[in-house]
Amino acid sequence: MEQKIYHGNLKPQDVAEALLAHFNRGNFRTQIVGSGKSVKVQIATRQGAMSGGQTAVTVQIEQLEDGVVVSVGQQAWLGVAASMGQTVIATLMNPWNLLERLDDIAQDIESLQVNEAVWQVAARVAKTNRASTQIAERLQRVTCDYCNTANPVGTGSCMACGAPLGNSQPRTCPACGYVVLRGERNCPHCSKPIPF
Repeated sequence: MEQKIYHGNLKPQDVAEALLAHFNRGNFRTQIVGSGKSVKVQIATRQGAMSGGQTAVTVQIEQLEDGVVVSVGQQAWLGVAASMGQTVIATLMNPWNLLERLDDIAQDIESLQVNEAVWQVAARVAKTNRASTQIAERLQRVTCDYCNTANPVGTGSCMACGAPLGNSQPRTCPACGYVVLRGERNCPHCSKPIPF
Protein backbone atom coordinates (compact mmCIF):
# COMPACT_ATOMS: atom_id res chain seq x y z
CA MET A 1 0.00 0.00 0.00
CA GLU A 2 1.43 3.36 -1.06
CA GLN A 3 0.75 6.36 1.16
CA LYS A 4 1.34 10.15 1.11
CA ILE A 5 0.60 12.88 3.63
CA TYR A 6 -0.54 16.28 2.34
CA HIS A 7 -0.19 19.06 4.92
CA GLY A 8 -2.49 22.07 4.66
CA ASN A 9 -6.14 23.06 4.39
CA LEU A 10 -7.39 19.94 2.63
CA LYS A 11 -10.39 17.72 3.38
CA PRO A 12 -10.88 14.04 2.42
CA GLN A 13 -14.03 14.96 0.48
CA ASP A 14 -11.99 17.35 -1.75
CA VAL A 15 -9.72 14.54 -2.91
CA ALA A 16 -12.59 12.02 -3.18
CA GLU A 17 -14.69 14.28 -5.40
CA ALA A 18 -11.71 15.02 -7.67
CA LEU A 19 -11.06 11.28 -8.07
CA LEU A 20 -14.74 10.68 -8.81
CA ALA A 21 -14.73 13.40 -11.48
CA HIS A 22 -11.54 12.05 -13.06
CA PHE A 23 -12.32 8.33 -13.12
CA ASN A 24 -16.12 8.09 -13.45
CA ARG A 25 -15.98 8.07 -17.25
CA GLY A 26 -15.27 5.81 -20.16
CA ASN A 27 -14.46 2.26 -19.13
CA PHE A 28 -14.20 3.10 -15.39
CA ARG A 29 -16.80 3.37 -12.66
CA THR A 30 -16.11 5.07 -9.34
CA GLN A 31 -17.90 5.30 -6.02
CA ILE A 32 -17.29 7.16 -2.77
CA VAL A 33 -17.87 5.25 0.47
CA GLY A 34 -18.02 7.11 3.79
CA SER A 35 -17.88 10.79 4.63
CA GLY A 36 -16.34 13.18 7.09
CA LYS A 37 -12.87 12.27 8.36
CA SER A 38 -12.55 8.92 6.58
CA VAL A 39 -13.50 8.37 2.94
CA LYS A 40 -12.80 5.51 0.52
CA VAL A 41 -12.91 5.82 -3.25
CA GLN A 42 -13.30 2.60 -5.21
CA ILE A 43 -12.21 2.69 -8.85
CA ALA A 44 -12.90 -0.28 -11.15
CA THR A 45 -13.49 -1.05 -14.78
CA ARG A 46 -17.17 -1.27 -15.72
CA GLN A 47 -18.69 -4.73 -15.87
CA GLY A 48 -19.35 -5.86 -19.41
CA ALA A 49 -16.86 -3.35 -20.84
CA MET A 50 -16.40 -3.72 -24.59
CA SER A 51 -12.60 -3.78 -24.36
CA GLY A 52 -9.74 -4.50 -21.95
CA GLY A 53 -9.51 -6.58 -18.81
CA GLN A 54 -10.90 -5.97 -15.32
CA THR A 55 -9.03 -3.89 -12.74
CA ALA A 56 -9.87 -2.39 -9.34
CA VAL A 57 -8.18 -0.15 -6.78
CA THR A 58 -9.27 1.41 -3.46
CA VAL A 59 -8.08 4.82 -2.28
CA GLN A 60 -8.38 5.56 1.47
CA ILE A 61 -8.38 9.26 2.46
CA GLU A 62 -8.26 10.18 6.15
CA GLN A 63 -8.27 13.54 7.90
CA LEU A 64 -5.22 14.47 9.98
CA GLU A 65 -4.82 17.47 12.26
CA ASP A 66 -2.80 19.28 9.58
CA GLY A 67 -4.16 17.80 6.35
CA VAL A 68 -4.94 14.37 4.92
CA VAL A 69 -3.25 11.02 4.40
CA VAL A 70 -3.98 9.32 1.07
CA SER A 71 -3.39 5.56 0.76
CA VAL A 72 -3.70 3.65 -2.49
CA GLY A 73 -4.45 -0.05 -2.04
CA GLN A 74 -2.99 -2.84 -4.11
CA GLN A 75 -4.39 -2.82 -7.62
CA ALA A 76 -6.20 -5.97 -8.70
CA TRP A 77 -5.06 -6.43 -12.30
CA LEU A 78 -5.43 -10.13 -13.05
CA GLY A 79 -8.14 -9.39 -15.62
CA VAL A 80 -5.77 -7.01 -17.40
CA ALA A 81 -3.03 -9.64 -17.47
CA ALA A 82 -5.49 -12.18 -18.90
CA SER A 83 -6.65 -9.69 -21.54
CA MET A 84 -3.07 -8.92 -22.59
CA GLY A 85 -2.29 -12.64 -22.71
CA GLN A 86 -5.31 -13.19 -24.92
CA THR A 87 -4.04 -10.44 -27.26
CA VAL A 88 -0.61 -12.11 -27.48
CA ILE A 89 -2.13 -15.53 -28.26
CA ALA A 90 -4.49 -14.07 -30.87
CA THR A 91 -1.61 -12.20 -32.51
CA LEU A 92 0.61 -15.30 -32.60
CA MET A 93 -2.18 -17.25 -34.28
CA ASN A 94 -2.80 -14.51 -36.83
CA PRO A 95 -0.91 -11.17 -36.87
CA TRP A 96 -3.98 -9.44 -38.37
CA ASN A 97 -5.82 -10.08 -35.09
CA LEU A 98 -3.67 -7.35 -33.55
CA LEU A 99 -5.64 -4.74 -35.47
CA GLU A 100 -8.89 -6.01 -33.96
CA ARG A 101 -7.48 -5.82 -30.41
CA LEU A 102 -6.10 -2.26 -30.48
CA ASP A 103 -8.97 -1.02 -28.27
CA ASP A 104 -8.23 -3.79 -25.75
CA ILE A 105 -4.54 -2.87 -25.67
CA ALA A 106 -5.31 0.83 -25.15
CA GLN A 107 -7.73 0.03 -22.31
CA ASP A 108 -5.28 -2.40 -20.68
CA ILE A 109 -2.57 0.27 -20.68
CA GLU A 110 -4.98 2.82 -19.16
CA SER A 111 -5.96 0.30 -16.46
CA LEU A 112 -2.32 -0.33 -15.54
CA GLN A 113 -1.83 3.43 -15.07
CA VAL A 114 -4.65 3.90 -12.54
CA ASN A 115 -2.32 4.25 -9.50
CA GLU A 116 -0.21 6.89 -11.25
CA ALA A 117 -3.35 8.82 -12.24
CA VAL A 118 -4.62 8.71 -8.62
CA TRP A 119 -1.41 10.37 -7.40
CA GLN A 120 -1.59 13.00 -10.16
CA VAL A 121 -5.17 13.89 -9.17
CA ALA A 122 -4.27 14.01 -5.45
CA ALA A 123 -1.28 16.28 -6.15
CA ARG A 124 -3.41 18.57 -8.32
CA VAL A 125 -6.09 18.90 -5.60
CA ALA A 126 -3.42 19.53 -2.97
CA LYS A 127 -1.82 22.24 -5.09
CA THR A 128 -5.22 23.87 -5.75
CA ASN A 129 -5.90 23.97 -1.99
CA ARG A 130 -2.35 25.19 -1.23
CA ALA A 131 -1.46 21.94 0.52
CA SER A 132 1.72 19.95 -0.07
CA THR A 133 3.95 17.25 1.33
CA GLN A 134 5.99 20.02 2.99
CA ILE A 135 5.76 20.54 6.76
CA ALA A 136 2.52 22.14 7.94
CA GLU A 137 2.65 25.65 9.43
CA ARG A 138 1.78 24.33 12.89
CA LEU A 139 4.86 22.12 12.83
CA GLN A 140 7.18 24.91 11.71
CA ARG A 141 8.84 25.43 15.08
CA VAL A 142 12.16 24.09 16.27
CA THR A 143 12.84 23.54 19.95
CA CYS A 144 16.32 24.49 21.09
CA ASP A 145 18.18 21.46 22.50
CA TYR A 146 19.82 23.65 25.18
CA CYS A 147 17.04 25.90 26.55
CA ASN A 148 13.81 24.36 25.10
CA THR A 149 12.72 27.64 23.47
CA ALA A 150 10.51 27.36 20.37
CA ASN A 151 12.08 29.00 17.32
CA PRO A 152 10.75 29.45 13.76
CA VAL A 153 11.94 26.81 11.27
CA GLY A 154 14.90 28.05 9.27
CA THR A 155 16.40 30.12 12.10
CA GLY A 156 20.12 29.45 12.36
CA SER A 157 20.44 30.00 16.09
CA CYS A 158 18.15 30.09 19.12
CA MET A 159 16.59 33.50 19.73
CA ALA A 160 16.85 32.99 23.52
CA CYS A 161 20.31 31.50 24.12
CA GLY A 162 22.04 31.76 20.72
CA ALA A 163 22.77 28.02 20.40
CA PRO A 164 22.96 26.64 16.82
CA LEU A 165 19.76 24.99 15.56
CA GLY A 166 21.02 23.41 12.33
CA ASN A 167 20.65 19.74 13.29
CA SER A 168 17.26 20.31 14.94
CA GLN A 169 15.56 21.59 11.78
CA PRO A 170 12.78 19.20 10.68
CA ARG A 171 12.22 18.06 7.10
CA THR A 172 9.67 15.94 5.29
CA CYS A 173 10.13 12.85 3.19
CA PRO A 174 9.87 13.87 -0.49
CA ALA A 175 8.09 10.58 -1.27
CA CYS A 176 5.33 10.50 1.38
CA GLY A 177 5.43 13.79 3.32
CA TYR A 178 6.23 12.23 6.71
CA VAL A 179 8.16 14.50 9.11
CA VAL A 180 11.73 13.18 9.51
CA LEU A 181 14.62 14.25 11.69
CA ARG A 182 17.81 15.70 10.24
CA GLY A 183 19.95 12.60 10.86
CA GLU A 184 17.57 10.00 9.42
CA ARG A 185 18.75 8.39 6.18
CA ASN A 186 15.52 6.50 5.44
CA CYS A 187 11.95 7.60 6.07
CA PRO A 188 10.51 5.79 9.12
CA HIS A 189 7.11 5.76 7.39
CA CYS A 190 7.77 4.57 3.82
CA SER A 191 11.43 3.38 4.13
CA LYS A 192 12.54 5.37 1.06
CA PRO A 193 15.96 7.09 1.22
CA ILE A 194 16.04 10.73 2.37
CA PRO A 195 18.25 12.96 0.16
CA PHE A 196 20.78 15.11 1.99
